[in-house]
Amino acid sequence: MIDRQTVERIKEAANIVDVVSEFVTLRKAGANYKGLCPFHNEKTPSFMVSPARNTCHCFGCGQGGTPVGFIMEHEQMTYPEALRWLANKYHIEIHERELTTEEKEAESERQSMFIVNEWAAKYFEDLLHNNPDGQAIGMQYFRSRGFRDDIIKKFQLGFDLPDRFRLARTATGKGYKEDFLVKTGICYKTDRGELVDRYAGRVIFPWIGVSGKVVGFGGRKLDAATKGVQQKYVNSPDSEIYHKDHELYGIYQAKKAIAREDMVYMVEGYTDVISMHQCGIENVVANSGTALSLHQIRILHRFTQNITLLYDGDEAGIHAAMRGTDMLLSEGMNMKVLLLPDGDDPDSFSRKHTASDFRKYIEEHQTDFIQFKTDLLLRNERDPQKRSEAINSIVQSISVIPDQILRDTYIHDCSMRMGINEATLINTMNNFIRANRDRGQRQEEQSVVAPERARQQNILTQQERKKANEDNIESLLMQMIVRNGDVIILRDAEDSAGNRCDLNVAQFVAYSLGEDNIVFSNPLYRQMLEEAVAHSADQGFKSEEYFTNHQDVEISRVATRLAYDNYMLAEQEEERPLSAEEKREAEKKRSHALLKKVNHLLLDLRLEYIDNRLKALQQEIVATKGDAAKTISLMKQYKEMQMVRNELAKSLGSNIIV
Repeated sequence: MIDRQTVERIKEAANIVDVVSEFVTLRKAGANYKGLCPFHNEKTPSFMVSPARNTCHCFGCGQGGTPVGFIMEHEQMTYPEALRWLANKYHIEIHERELTTEEKEAESERQSMFIVNEWAAKYFEDLLHNNPDGQAIGMQYFRSRGFRDDIIKKFQLGFDLPDRFRLARTATGKGYKEDFLVKTGICYKTDRGELVDRYAGRVIFPWIGVSGKVVGFGGRKLDAATKGVQQKYVNSPDSEIYHKDHELYGIYQAKKAIAREDMVYMVEGYTDVISMHQCGIENVVANSGTALSLHQIRILHRFTQNITLLYDGDEAGIHAAMRGTDMLLSEGMNMKVLLLPDGDDPDSFSRKHTASDFRKYIEEHQTDFIQFKTDLLLRNERDPQKRSEAINSIVQSISVIPDQILRDTYIHDCSMRMGINEATLINTMNNFIRANRDRGQRQEEQSVVAPERARQQNILTQQERKKANEDNIESLLMQMIVRNGDVIILRDAEDSAGNRCDLNVAQFVAYSLGEDNIVFSNPLYRQMLEEAVAHSADQGFKSEEYFTNHQDVEISRVATRLAYDNYMLAEQEEERPLSAEEKREAEKKRSHALLKKVNHLLLDLRLEYIDNRLKALQQEIVATKGDAAKTISLMKQYKEMQMVRNELAKSLGSNIIV
C-alpha cells in the first residue's frame, strides 16, 4: 500500500502538461494547450490541457482528468499502478510492504504479463553484456551492424542462449509462473509438456510501447549459432498486452523527436530504426514489414500529421510503399515517399551518411504520394486498358483525402500530367467518394454502436426523455457546485435553529433540497454534495480543486468534465487589473448572479420532481377505482400538487398550466 503522504507528494509533483506530452503532441493555445485526443479518433484537436487546473479534457468524447486519471485511462492502469508510474517519472521513492502470496495472485493478468516481459528484457540484456556467449555471439552481431554501446542500451537489445530450457528454468526458479511465460509468448509448451524458450539462440529486439513498457519481443536468428532454425525472425504472438498491428517499433524512443520535428519517418525493420538513430535521425519508427493499421496511424497522428515512407528502391520496397497508403491519406496524414538508391536500405544508407546529409537527401528526393503513384503506374505505360486502371487507382487514392482543397489540387495536377479532362477526373472521384460514403453508412448501420447513436439523436422513449432531462438538471446543479461550491451566495441567512450564517453554493443547494425532501437521483452527485457541505467549514476549501483531485477516480473524472464545460471560451477572456473597490463590486455581482442561477435550477429540479409525482398519482388513481375514499384522497393530493406546479411554472417565467 502507498501511504497518504506519498500519494499527496506524487499528485503535487505531477504536471498535467508534462504527463500528457508523453503521449500527445500539444500546441500552446492561450493559457492552455491543445492536441488530438488520445481516446478517440479526430482530425481537429479538441483535447484541452489546463496547467492552471492541472487537468485535461476532451470536448469531443468527454474523457480527461488529473494526471493520475489520465494515466489510468490511457494506460489501462489501476489507481495504485498509475501512482507508481507517476512516482517513477518524478523520481519519488515509494516504500511499500512486500505483497503476500495471496496478493500477488490477485494482481491482474495484464500487469503480471508486463512484469514477466520486463524481467525477460533484463534477462536478455544481461546475457548480451555479461555472458561469454552473449558477448562472443550476440554482441559480435551488433558490432557487425556498426551499433554503438549507447545505442544498444537505448533500445535494450539483448541475446538469448541456445539452451532452449534455460530461460524457463531461470524464470520459474525466481517465482514467475509458467502460465504467464506462455501467455506472453516468451515460452511455449511442447506436446510432451516441456516449457521451451521461443527465442533460443537469437539476438533480441524488445518492443517498447508508447508508455515505456515492454510489450513483446522480436528475435533474429544467427546462422552460425542456430543451425537448422528456419525462420529468420520470430516475434511475440498476439496476447493481452501485444498486438502487432497496434505497435510501432521505436515509438517510445522516437516520440519526443517526432513531436519536436513535427515529422515521422516510416521504415520497415528494426535495424533501419536503430541505424537511423545512431546516424542522428531519431524521429523514425518501423511497422516491421506489415501493412500499416488504423491503430498505428492514429498513434502517429497524436504526434504529427506529416509522414515520409522511407523504403528500399527495389520491387519489395515499392510494394511496401503502396501498402496502407490510402488509409494514411484518409486519416488526414500528409504523406511523402522516398525510395532509396538501388542496393541501399535505411540501415545501410544511414551508416554511409551523416544526419544532415541524410536529411538533405530526403528533402531533395522525396515526393508526395500521388506523384509517386502516378510516376510508378504510368511511366512508359502505353496500353489503354492498363492506363485506365492505373488512373482509376490514382483517383481512388485522391478520393479518400478529407481536405477538399487538397483533393482538387491533386486532381488538377493529375489532369495536367496525364492530359485527361479535369471534369472527367472529378466525376470519377465523386463516384468513389459516394461509394466510400455509402459503404461507411452501411457499416455504421450494422455496427454495435448504432442503437447508441440513434439514442443520441433523440430517438428516445418517453421514459428516456424524462430521465435525460432530469440528469441534465442535476448535472447543471452539480456543475455549479463543482465550480463554485465554496462561493458565498447568501449572507446573514437564518438557519432552522434561528442562528445567523452565510451560505455558500453547496450549502444553499443542500438546504433548499432538504426543505422539500428532494435528493439527487444520481448517487455520485449525492455523495459529492454531501462532501462539499461537510468540507465547507474547512479553511481554504476550494470546491473545484477538491473534486478534480479527489482520490475517488470516478468523482475526479466527473468533476473534471463538469469543470471544463465551455472552459475554452472562458480561458480566452482577458481582464484588466481591478481596484479593491471594483473587486468587491465584481464579487457582489458574481454572488448575485450565482444565486439567481442556482435558484432557477432548483426550481427546474422541483418542477421535474413534481411532474414525476403527478404522473405517479395519476397511475395510483387509475389503480384505486372502486375505493371511493382513497380515490378522493388521491384526487385532493393531485389538485394540491397541480397548484404547486403552477406556482413553480410562474416562478420560472412559464404560463404552462396542467
